[in-house]
Amino acid sequence: MNQVFIRQATKDDLPSLEWNGEYSHFRRLYADTFTLVQDAKAVIWIAEMDGRSLIGQCFVSLKGNRPELADGTQRAYIYGFRVKPQFRNQGIGTTMMQIIEDDLKQRSFTQVTLNVGQNNQAARRFYERLRYVVIGSDPGRWSYINEKGKRRDMHEPAWRMIKDLALSHTP
Repeated sequence: MNQVFIRQATKDDLPSLEWNGEYSHFRRLYADTFTLVQDAKAVIWIAEMDGRSLIGQCFVSLKGNRPELADGTQRAYIYGFRVKPQFRNQGIGTTMMQIIEDDLKQRSFTQVTLNVGQNNQAARRFYERLRYVVIGSDPGRWSYINEKGKRRDMHEPAWRMIKDLALSHTP
């Protein structure tokens, strides 16, 4: 029987976050995020199948350069949340979110924010089921340096969603 383990990522997990090359263009971004983990400004969560194969991941900014997303004391920001397609609709994403939210509550955070692509209706429904509510839109403009050292400018219009951890419980 396959068993799923959800835990915080270590530096040794960074290559696995690339999903066998599918996300290798984010290699530098993942390394930069791990530096934030070491500075207690972020957390990277992973889901593994049988303790070997990475099947899901999520990044949590505890304190970032946009306080409306993550202010370091009350509000955290979830991003890069994904579960491999063949493992979706099995409760893995919901369990990951429960663990992440419980961790944030233990850290005394009271709100969680996230952005979901305006064209990603399945993800929006998933978050709404977990009691996240849309509070506005985000132009979704951001950039990163890819694994080849080239700047990539992104435009991903998104819905900004929020959940009040003090009042809500994940189903």
